[in-house]
Amino acid sequence: MKVVVQRVSRASVIVKGEKAAEIGTGLVVLLAAESGDTDADAEWMANRIAGLRVFNDEDGKLNLSVRDAGGKVLVVSNFTVAGDCTRGMRPSFVRAAEYAEGERLYETFCARLSQRVGAVERGVFGADMQVELINDGPVTLVVDSSSGKDG
Repeated sequence: MKVVVQRVSRASVIVKGEKAAEIGTGLVVLLAAESGDTDADAEWMANRIAGLRVFNDEDGKLNLSVRDAGGKVLVVSNFTVAGDCTRGMRPSFVRAAEYAEGERLYETFCARLSQRVGAVERGVFGADMQVELINDGPVTLVVDSSSGKDG
């Protein structure tokens, strides 16, 4: 499972001209389930995202998690995050999970994350979405569950 996490001052998702989700201060998580990912990957990733200390404390240091900072989380399914750009100029998406399994893992991740941070706003799985956000900092991280599951 691979995600791009962005600290934002606000973000929203539009689907077919309608606002599907919106948050103020918090995190936008662009999530790709990859072939071979399991519920353990979703669990690990939910723990990692919930605990990321990317918000400033009173001394201006990145010491607070999204929950500590009173922020919200918006999760957007995005299979292109699993894209491989190492060969040629056209990305390959063979690493992305099949649709049904990707959706199941997306839902599992969102459920596990909401247990840790409260309500999680969501895009619409598999939809053509327009994501608008104001990246705060900017703080942008790539997190890959295959890089280690140390908790």
